[in-house]
Amino acid sequence: MPLRISGQRSLKTITGHTTRPTSAKVRQAVFNIWQGRIQHCRWLDLCAGTGAMGAEALIRGAQWVVAIEQSAAACQVIRQNWSAVAQPEQQTLILRGDVRQKLQHLPLPEFDFIYFDPPYNSNLYLPVLELLWQQQRLAVGGEIAVECRTKDPPDLGAIAQIGWQQYRLKTYGSTMLILLQAGNPQQSCPQRH
Repeated sequence: MPLRISGQRSLKTITGHTTRPTSAKVRQAVFNIWQGRIQHCRWLDLCAGTGAMGAEALIRGAQWVVAIEQSAAACQVIRQNWSAVAQPEQQTLILRGDVRQKLQHLPLPEFDFIYFDPPYNSNLYLPVLELLWQQQRLAVGGEIAVECRTKDPPDLGAIAQIGWQQYRLKTYGSTMLILLQAGNPQQSCPQRH
């Protein structure tokens, strides 16, 4: 069954694969929270799966959308999905490999929005959040959304010790969103033209 995003557009999915697409309810919640701030922004999708979050950002006018994904099959699907929705002036890049290694090879020094949805049973949460902090990958006023299991979230105290400030925590059934920032919560995504 195809995955539907904004405007009832269909995206390709990965048949018989372990990729877990972000639910429509969670996708809608993220873009409601960041409503009106996506246009012209730089978006980073970590452990991107089918690329649905990046596709939603492209539809809303993100200037740059970058994905890091381990699976070759998933990268192929992301490429197809993004080419179906991206406009000629939008820039996209898909990096295949381990997220911790590929963070060293990003085309931009920092991003306005980062969506991080690793496999729930992985041990990627804290190492990747620490790398993002050390490499200063979040722009001033930028925000990170971390998707995890409600019953098994990453250690919020350890996240705070890295330096990230949690400003919102939302649950949607078995899924939790942890929203993080590093700077002043009153700042928003700078407009780029």
